[in-house]
Amino acid sequence: MAISKNITIDGVEVPFKASAAVPRMYRIKFRRDIYKDLSELQKSVGESDKDNSGLNIESLEVFENIAYIMAKHADPDNVPSDPDEWLECFNTFSIYEILPQLIDLWGMNVETQIESKKNIARLTDR
Repeated sequence: MAISKNITIDGVEVPFKASAAVPRMYRIKFRRDIYKDLSELQKSVGESDKDNSGLNIESLEVFENIAYIMAKHADPDNVPSDPDEWLECFNTFSIYEILPQLIDLWGMNVETQIESKKNIARLTDR
């Protein structure tokens, strides 16, 4: 089951979607592991703050790529096929405002998958 959420970026409501397809889409598009990248990104953001960003260029690019994939998944017909084109639709926006919302969305998706596995186990008496 996919989970969707609208997040306001630069005054525009942008739909994002998390599902089991996101890791595959991310891997195909960027040849990277979204689980590893999200973990490292969370760690980097946790170690810095809005006034003194310790984020390196790679962390920012990972954030942009994750946001792009989740937006493309939510609205494939209206999100360009290139992340740079998608980012051109906005002025700069804060990773500290958007990333926590994307992580929450991803967390809700993972939580739903875990609950589904528990229900299957109960139904099959395992």
